[in-house]
Amino acid sequence: MIPDQPNLPPPNAGEKFDDEHYPAYTMGRAADILGATQGFLRSLDENGLIHPQRSAGGHRRYSRHQLRLAARVRELVDQGTPIDAACRIITLEDQLHEAMRRNTELHPSD
Repeated sequence: MIPDQPNLPPPNAGEKFDDEHYPAYTMGRAADILGATQGFLRSLDENGLIHPQRSAGGHRRYSRHQLRLAARVRELVDQGTPIDAACRIITLEDQLHEAMRRNTELHPSD
């Protein structure tokens, strides 16, 4: 059973444009932006890096944040890194950046 979702008002247009996690891009548009194939985007989902939201019709929708991750993977793949290794590298980089951010919060320099 799925828990009830609170009835939140939908974000207004300005909030959607400002939200880097808003799933604004279709798979076709995302592939065009990246200069990649739709299969490349599907492989990022299969490798566990990006999990696009789905529209009511079941179509994948990508956010700006997800496109930035995909672009980083694309750079590594273009340099000869296998896609599964590129996804792992990006995941580890993001974990490192988050740990460094939290460390800075806990131990600010005087």
